[in-house]
Amino acid sequence: MKDKKELRIALIGSGLMARTHTNAYKRIGDFFPELTHRPVLKVVCARTPDKVRDFADQWGYESVETDWKAVVSRDDVDAVDICAPNNIHAEIAIAAAKAGKMVLCEKPLARTVAEAQPMVDAVTQAGVANTVWYNYRRVPAVTLAKLLVDSGKLGKIFHYRANFLQDWTINPELPQGGDALWRLDAEAAGSGVTGDLLAHCIDTAMWINGGIKDVSAVTETFIKERVHTSTGKVQKVGIDDACIFHCHFNNGSLGVFEATRYARGHKALNTLEINGEHASLRWNLHDMNYLEMYDHNDDAQVRGWRSILITDSDQPYMKRWWIPGTSIGYEHTFIHHAADFFESLKTGEPCHPTFKDALETQKVCEAVLASAASKSWKDTGVTADTF
Repeated sequence: MKDKKELRIALIGSGLMARTHTNAYKRIGDFFPELTHRPVLKVVCARTPDKVRDFADQWGYESVETDWKAVVSRDDVDAVDICAPNNIHAEIAIAAAKAGKMVLCEKPLARTVAEAQPMVDAVTQAGVANTVWYNYRRVPAVTLAKLLVDSGKLGKIFHYRANFLQDWTINPELPQGGDALWRLDAEAAGSGVTGDLLAHCIDTAMWINGGIKDVSAVTETFIKERVHTSTGKVQKVGIDDACIFHCHFNNGSLGVFEATRYARGHKALNTLEINGEHASLRWNLHDMNYLEMYDHNDDAQVRGWRSILITDSDQPYMKRWWIPGTSIGYEHTFIHHAADFFESLKTGEPCHPTFKDALETQKVCEAVLASAASKSWKDTGVTADTF
């Protein structure tokens, strides 16, 4: 470790994503020893002094701040990792890039395309390394699906379908806003399930299957009013509780996407299925170490869906972990992403998804919301097919 270059990390935020990212930084040196940089947990920043001190003590950060502007201006920081609510992603990222810091940002990149574009411009002009934490790309089974599609094993793709179902907001007494429930506040979040859940599905879909050309969507807000934490008053809810859209991909295939926080019994059901000319694939987060495959080229007597256990050392990322037959979990996806980012510092290649990639996902999210509002098809403006 002594001969490795330090990468001094500043973390903005102290919630769930701050924990997943920090855990990743603390483990990559153990499982990816060849990396040329080692993370140093230099400073964590959050608005509440007691909370941020407790976080620093628990996770091993050297210092604390309560003002992100003080963090960005520090000379002992190389990279700023943004785990704050969506409404302040842009301001922090742009300031960090202008200060010459690498920038890592939780998804979605921003609330809108108008906010996201200057973020892309800032990291591009500054020439700083950047990435957005769309972690489901780094599930080994999902990575294998990408490799199989790229290999041509499925042939021409006809269909892509995905959903992300939760049930945690089926309660009219939940307030909107505040540290815990800012995702229910449109001002902080920008949107509801579209930016929070579907953004994951869209990023994964375009990474595997190429750009989404146009969309037709419907959204619904089931609980129209909630008490706002900051005012104590009942206010209109501005986020979408559920969204369904279908689309055309640039490669001619059709897509169907659904997300909701009102699917009782589902805590985080994230699935995808891809149907091609020769084969089909499907994956389920609840059984994340398996990739299911149907190959029409199999002998007819044994042809059928089969489950591939993703634990062998020749499967994506798995040589880093345990013996075949033993599994990994959600937290490992962040470790993989952190390791890929640190590897990119050695190779000079971008760590995807970059801010530019995430902007394309933002375009699709915005088109989805515009389509639902206008009850019409909307072009996404996405022309890229590599993400």
